[in-house]
Amino acid sequence: MKKILATIGIVMMSLVGVANAQEVNEQNPYELVQNVANRTFERIKENQASIKADPEMLRTIMEEELVPHIDYKFAAFMVLGKHFKSVPQEKMGEYISVFRQYLITTYAVAMGYYDDQQVLFEPESDFSDKKSVTVRAVVQDPNRPEIKIAFKVRKDNKTNEWKAYDMVAEGISMLNSKRSEFESILRQDGIDAVIALMKDKIGKPVELNQDETVAVEGEAE
Repeated sequence: MKKILATIGIVMMSLVGVANAQEVNEQNPYELVQNVANRTFERIKENQASIKADPEMLRTIMEEELVPHIDYKFAAFMVLGKHFKSVPQEKMGEYISVFRQYLITTYAVAMGYYDDQQVLFEPESDFSDKKSVTVRAVVQDPNRPEIKIAFKVRKDNKTNEWKAYDMVAEGISMLNSKRSEFESILRQDGIDAVIALMKDKIGKPVELNQDETVAVEGEAE
């Protein structure tokens, strides 16, 4: 998971230089990915001193700038996998709410990784007849091997707006990693144990780990 977190941090921070801050276009999945990254990390750049003094500020930025463009409910269901039907209905609301905070924490922790790479996105393809799109890119660093990444984005049938729900770094899906992490817990101890695990991670402080960006070099789960 360190590889994924570090890659998220590298990708998002480097996207700041792709374009100037702009309005988020949720009608175009390709523009969505770049627009959200730019808005989020322009704000991070503008508040570097405050973030160094209080890294918890990253949670606020993630909640206000990034999470509104993530389909966290869909992601939460995907993580449950085959255990979705076994979760009591009265627990589902709590699970989704805690999962949302867990995502905020996950991305906030990822932002503790900072480096200065270049991200090259694939050309936009026709998505007019699609309900889901994979936006692919390559992270280039003169001192390290290229990192292939992909953002999974889906279209809301009601609003026709696109939202991201997963990121894949060098073939490792964040959602699949979480599903694997939670699967045995769900099977043995149930949803309450998963909720408790997420709450425990949410309760830990956000730390800046700038020196650990080397984790992207070959480290996997």
